Amino acid sequence: MVSEAPQNNTPLLSMQNINKAFAGIPALSSASLEVAAGEVHALIGQNGAGKSTMIKILTGYVSRDSGEINFDGAAFEARSPHDAQAKGISTIYQEINLVPFRSITENICLGRESRRYGFLNWNAMHEEARGLMRRFNINIDVRKPLYEFNTATQQMVAIARAIGFKAKLFIMDEPTSSLDEREVNVLFDVIRQLKQSGISVIFVSHKLDELYQVCDRVTIMRDGRTVKVANIKSISKIELVASMLGRDVAQVAKSATAFGNRKGKIGETVLEAKSLSAGHMVQDVSFSVKSGEIVGFAGLLGAGRTETARLVFGADAMRSGTMSLDGQPLAPRHPIDAIAQGVGFSSEDRKLEGIIPDMSVAENLTLALMPQITKAGIVDEEKQRVIVEKFIARLGVKCSGPEQRIRELSGGNQQKVLLARWLAMNPKLVILDEPTRGIDVGAKAEIQSLIKELAEQGLGVLMISSELEEVIEGSDRVFVLREGRNVAEFAGKQISEAAVMAAMAHGNEDHATSGSAS
Repeated sequence: MVSEAPQNNTPLLSMQNINKAFAGIPALSSASLEVAAGEVHALIGQNGAGKSTMIKILTGYVSRDSGEINFDGAAFEARSPHDAQAKGISTIYQEINLVPFRSITENICLGRESRRYGFLNWNAMHEEARGLMRRFNINIDVRKPLYEFNTATQQMVAIARAIGFKAKLFIMDEPTSSLDEREVNVLFDVIRQLKQSGISVIFVSHKLDELYQVCDRVTIMRDGRTVKVANIKSISKIELVASMLGRDVAQVAKSATAFGNRKGKIGETVLEAKSLSAGHMVQDVSFSVKSGEIVGFAGLLGAGRTETARLVFGADAMRSGTMSLDGQPLAPRHPIDAIAQGVGFSSEDRKLEGIIPDMSVAENLTLALMPQITKAGIVDEEKQRVIVEKFIARLGVKCSGPEQRIRELSGGNQQKVLLARWLAMNPKLVILDEPTRGIDVGAKAEIQSLIKELAEQGLGVLMISSELEEVIEGSDRVFVLREGRNVAEFAGKQISEAAVMAAMAHGNEDHATSGSAS
């Protein structure tokens, strides 16, 4: 392992020779992590590399099998996340872990409420909540319930809550996944404030650009081991990726995505949508998808991409417009209707709307298929086994077996199971909303290759992605959405980063679809 020393001789956190196995399968093997006081330290690696297990051991979610942890100059052992928080370690998770029907103040002060004469001191708590939110340049009514605010604001509340605990070490797990560019810059300013105050941050992110903006050093993990520790300014992005993948730098540098040139043939129109509207988020959207074609949706946050996809799947009600699938009218009132007609939908929120964490890989994979493999309320286990084994092999799902709980899988393998769920239905169209969000570089390449193969086999694919290079390199056509309308359509050599970004920012009348799908 290549290692560079922390900024001072005595680290705030030292995790050495950490070992952990689940059901006999090693998750960590002699892994290590050191964080100096006042340091912003990146922790990166592919899904399944061991990052999450290291954090769970540190914060008391799971116990280690062996190894030593020292924090703030003493041996450290957290019996629970609450215990870890009480001892000075506060975690901000990618999935917002708050109480939606409670006010912002209640969420920020939960567990450390201010009291006066035995009663809750609401004035003091409201003022504290306002002060913490003002650090993010957010001035809102902190007495309102959390659910009334968008995801980005909720993420800021989660961060404000963690800061309120006055921890010595913050763990930020993909903290920017729900934030726009301005909000990300504000968050980075807050991280720099924490650093200046002598507070340390473990920063977990798959967005490599972010690491270079705020981090001092980086620890890279692979296959449950710590493989490299370096000052962030002394290592290039390509070297980071190569270390995560265990590959040669020259090999990694060849391509930004794994889409490449496709061999398949684009056929007839599978889906045609005209003038779709549903409230202010979808005002007038028209597009089409052909068999064997990957159609990309590009747009800024709030452009209406996901909302349009939900109309196609029947998850939201359409106010006006028409759709057809293979020439037949498509007007689903419920996702069941869309599934029955041959539409699959993999949501951007894998954990909330995709997987059922405590169910097995087999149960998750065949969830949509249950009516076809069930008779008189009894699952045909042999039929289920054949289907599950077929798709585990076909998509290369890494698991100990079909009965393993899906929550124990890495994010990339969870995504493969969700893809398999829809492929098992033999769909005509599959909608993939942020198919590679929150997964590592290696798993991302595998998912992109799978999407490419599906199109080559004649499936129509509608792909929504916030990563511009993924849309540009992976799509045969790109529709740009802006403020609930599709403002431009690009195909073939017209698809470029400059053209798509210009349309996202300003619209592009020269290439606009003018209300009709191609």
